[in-house]
Amino acid sequence: MKNTKEMTEKKQTTLVLGGTGKTGRRVAERLQNLGWPVRIGSRSGNPPFDWENQATWKPMLQGITSVYITFQPDLAVPGAVNTIDSFVKLAVECGIGKLVLLSGRGEKEAQQCERVVMDSGLDWTILRASWFNQNFSESYLLEPILAGFVALPVGNVGEPFVDTEDIAEAAVAALTEPGHSKQLYELTGPRLLTFREVIGEIASKTGNPIQFEPISTEQYTAALTEHGVPEEYIALLRYLFTEVLDGRNAYLTDGVERALGRKPADFSDYVQRTAATGIWSSSPGK
Repeated sequence: MKNTKEMTEKKQTTLVLGGTGKTGRRVAERLQNLGWPVRIGSRSGNPPFDWENQATWKPMLQGITSVYITFQPDLAVPGAVNTIDSFVKLAVECGIGKLVLLSGRGEKEAQQCERVVMDSGLDWTILRASWFNQNFSESYLLEPILAGFVALPVGNVGEPFVDTEDIAEAAVAALTEPGHSKQLYELTGPRLLTFREVIGEIASKTGNPIQFEPISTEQYTAALTEHGVPEEYIALLRYLFTEVLDGRNAYLTDGVERALGRKPADFSDYVQRTAATGIWSSSPGK
């Protein structure tokens, strides 16, 4: 049997873009726990990686054989397709062997980015994910949850919220194991939930009263503007709530089971695990 050193030397170095984000951080941690060589790509890194500065790309790709790609802020934003196309072409030039792309369900632009990766001539795996569970604890929805009032421009539409732990596990499998070449995994949770039901589950588990109120897109936009949210981010959120959450994604898939050989984690499991951390018990602003 080969010793650990020999096995590690044969492992390929993986670049994890967005390595400090919701999925990237988890992918990097899992790879490191496996003893897999990892390079973190982020704007705060040394050297930094910035999607808006192509001069930062090539230094990060030197000596890399596989890349986990997450795009900030989202593949749906204007210009994302051209940016992904430029990055993939550079990856080909640099001799990268494998690309794993995190994509989004129901986003036309995201599917165009998927096609760029598929047509690259490189080995690839696509992870087309639904709305993240962790948006309620690690993103912009945490503050209103802590304040006890969540107002969003969404009605009684079901979404199969997926756990980023499942996404990360699928990404690591694609990067380190055989059998995932040229596979598109559409990743969802095991049941459909409305935002009202989600907020109700969090409130029930934490014991904190949290009110949910559906509002118009105009009201939501005005509230974000009042809080100083940048216009490009407002435009993205408006797109996600008015188009991606228009019912087009209100169905389940077997992507997690195909990728990992098991059922996806349920939202209730996420709520129980997250509530135990105390994140939803903190005061706003802390």
